[in-house]
Amino acid sequence: MKIERLVIATHNLKKGGEMRTILSRSFPGLEVLTLEDFPGAPEPEETGSTYRENAILKARSACDHTGEWSVADDAGLEIDALNGAPGLYSKRFAGEETPFPEKMRRILEQLCDVPEERRTARFRVWVALAGPDGTLEAVEGVREGRIACEPAGEGGFGYDPIFFLPDLGCTMAQLTADQKHATSHRGMALAKLADLIRRLQKRG
Repeated sequence: MKIERLVIATHNLKKGGEMRTILSRSFPGLEVLTLEDFPGAPEPEETGSTYRENAILKARSACDHTGEWSVADDAGLEIDALNGAPGLYSKRFAGEETPFPEKMRRILEQLCDVPEERRTARFRVWVALAGPDGTLEAVEGVREGRIACEPAGEGGFGYDPIFFLPDLGCTMAQLTADQKHATSHRGMALAKLADLIRRLQKRG
């Protein structure tokens, strides 16, 4: 089985660019596209009750619309002191149209009296692969860290500026792109996905 084209099921340019970079390095000859390359392509509502369900829903939708092998992810920030919130609703926290600086401000406000040792958190992601032959697979990536007391860094996107990595001594947004790809939850999941794609291609 040869996979020559892969569609990343998102209209988010930053996320799509990050995933395209990681996958293109694993498969230099692979043509990696996003939903932006398919005018009118839908990005379905995230109605699943888990990250995995949402990722599968989006990958299937993209595959059905484009007829191409498609990859989708669903991720969230889980904060222990907030009982795992915002979690599955990370993108919709405080309203889907609310900019991330405001979302982060509200989270930091809720954690203002929480000591450092109790600010533990993680980014969790599921990445799904859907193929026109009916293939459907999903893999998980998790990155542990904690919530910083204030945002720092200009890189990345979403909640990266408040996600502190104790082992690296900086937030996710302070990493270079290459550093982030090597250590992030999405980078971990896409490495597993790359192994999965290699196995599928060898299977013929």
